[in-house]
Amino acid sequence: MRTPTVLMCLAKRLIFNKWRDAGDTPPLHLFGQMKRIARQWLDTCLVCKGGTFPGQLLYKELADMACERITAGITRVELKQGRPVKAVFDPYNPEGSTRHVAFGTSRRDRYETLGPPPKNHVNWVILDSDWEAEFCRVAEAHPKVLAYTKNHNLGLEVPYRLGSETHRYLPDFIVKIDGGHGPDDPLHLIVEIKGYRREDAKVKKETMETRWIPGVNNAGQYGRWAFAEFTDVYEMQDDFAAKVQAEFDKMLICAGDKQ
Repeated sequence: MRTPTVLMCLAKRLIFNKWRDAGDTPPLHLFGQMKRIARQWLDTCLVCKGGTFPGQLLYKELADMACERITAGITRVELKQGRPVKAVFDPYNPEGSTRHVAFGTSRRDRYETLGPPPKNHVNWVILDSDWEAEFCRVAEAHPKVLAYTKNHNLGLEVPYRLGSETHRYLPDFIVKIDGGHGPDDPLHLIVEIKGYRREDAKVKKETMETRWIPGVNNAGQYGRWAFAEFTDVYEMQDDFAAKVQAEFDKMLICAGDKQ
């Protein structure tokens, strides 16, 4: 398969699937730009292993995955240039709280949130792995953590696309961190606990970092948000402290720039 053919197909799919609003005509004036960006992605980002070749990007599923990666790269550049991502909230249920969570469970894999001091409105954390129990221990012991909870029966879902299919991502934990602004203005850290990172985990991370987090932060009315992914239970405590410190340092830099 010739490279120009692959580029034509990727550029067309980007325009029709990623850059066309519902009910609108395709923005064909972007074709030249999309083709140049697709060429850059093929030359600098695509790695073919195990006898694969670029022509396989003409398969629908692989083409959709490639377009998702290219779109995420474009979004990252736009964020650096100061172009905001606009979040669209559920008009009927834009926010929730653990204060209203009440459910029974027969699952035995759970962690009792004792404190002290108590940092969770929910008295039992439902565990999907032993790693999550370790995270609960670290979160309760960390001095900068104001509150945390497992995202179970809370209704926090993030839509994302894997190939041509639409899915919903349920993050593992939500943590409120004292970032120096006091308890009334905490940093909300969404945490994902992962062992083996499959392709869908990479797409979820990209969605959180390039769309959901920037969109909520740009909206402003729900505070400051960040995303972290932990993959090694034995290094979790150090990783957690490093993430908190990194967000705290970023906050101080932003405050200094505004002054």
